[in-house]
Amino acid sequence: MSYSGETMSQCRWWDLDLSKASVVAVSGDGPNVCGHLLLFVGSGGGFYFHVAEFHGQPRYMTQDGYLRYLREAGKSEIRRVPVSIPNPNAARSELERLLSENWTWLVVPNNCVSFVEEVIAAGGGTWASTSNCPAAATAPTMSQRVGEFMMRLENDIYRLYGVPRF
Repeated sequence: MSYSGETMSQCRWWDLDLSKASVVAVSGDGPNVCGHLLLFVGSGGGFYFHVAEFHGQPRYMTQDGYLRYLREAGKSEIRRVPVSIPNPNAARSELERLLSENWTWLVVPNNCVSFVEEVIAAGGGTWASTSNCPAAATAPTMSQRVGEFMMRLENDIYRLYGVPRF
């Protein structure tokens, strides 16, 4: 079985800054084409949180643990989307509560996406998935796609003509 993170075996004091959070979609395993969703909290190394089994405690990982998780599970990061959490202390309290309890995965209503949504909503955030499929839930809007395309085009033009970007 590949690495999926650590369970919280004792109450820990983390200086988690949930005002800096992102939803992270990674590829799925086996027949799961929808992928998997994690919550990234902090800056720099930060921590990753997710539900990893059908019934058990949610898990957390450091940056090194996340890279190990991707490597051992044969996953890749699909997308990382920053989210706004206006009340980070309330979100942290909810995250700590969820980490201390067992989570039962019910496929559609109680899954990796709903775990992340619960933490964000507890902090007054409004990010919510329109799909329980993480690959679709984090897909950029049309305006984001156009902006990303224009940025890639501009970068390619600069590279083509050998002009350094500052």
